[in-house]
Parts: sequence; structure tokens; C-alpha cells
Amino acid sequence: MASSSSTIDIPDVLLTKVRKFRLTPSKAPITAQVYKIDKKTLTLELEEELLTGLTSVEDLIEELPENSPRFLIVNYKLNHRDGRVSYPLFLLYWAPQTSSLDQSTLYASALSNFSVKSDVAKVVDVRDGDLSSKQLDERLGA
Repeated sequence: MASSSSTIDIPDVLLTKVRKFRLTPSKAPITAQVYKIDKKTLTLELEEELLTGLTSVEDLIEELPENSPRFLIVNYKLNHRDGRVSYPLFLLYWAPQTSSLDQSTLYASALSNFSVKSDVAKVVDVRDGDLSSKQLDERLGA
């Protein structure tokens, strides 16, 4: 049975993948699951998992489409000013300004529901197509 909202379907199997990703420890600097909405079926689907090869936020941004929104569940190595290291999990909402209005609207309407269903409270919104490690660290409270 699929969990649904008024906008898109979020299949239970997808939420299971999010939970598995959350519970799988990683010491990589950054790992992510990339999700897209199938416009024909209005269903959220896992597009790819980026589990190796990424060393920075800039590497992650490089993997994303230039003209289409995406949701990413991201596990990120955060170095705090006091020397602590944490691995926060957050939802990255990738919404480049070059996206079509209908796509941007569809993703924006699904964002809150996906955040709640995936149990990821921290949302980082990227609309200008650019995000540096320094900006992300500040947004995550390092």
C-alpha cells in the first residue's frame, strides 16, 4: 500500500529505502539518495544512490541536473568549530531557476510531505544552482 498526499504518491518501499540509508553507517564525506517525481504517474522514485566517489558538496551538485528539480536525502560529514564531527542527515531540495514552472511547482508542493514521511526534519533549499561546503556547514550549524 502506498502512502499518498494530494500531490504525489510516496511508495512504502521507497520509505523503506530511506530508513535503510539512514541506518547504514558511512564514514564517507558525503553520500546521497537522489529522488525524482515521475510526471506521468505522479510517483516519487529513487533515481540513484551516490555512495562513493563524492568528497564535497560541490561534487554532489555536479551530479544533479541543471534544469530539473530533485530531492536528495544526504548524509554529510560535518566538522564543527569545537572539533566535533557529526553526520547529519538532511533533505536537500534542488530547484534550479532554469526548471520549468510546472516542475518547480510539483516539487515544491511535495516537499513538506516527503520531509515528514521520510522523517528528515532538516531541509536545505537550493534554488540558485550553487551550494558550497562552507555555505552548507553554516546552514547546518557547524
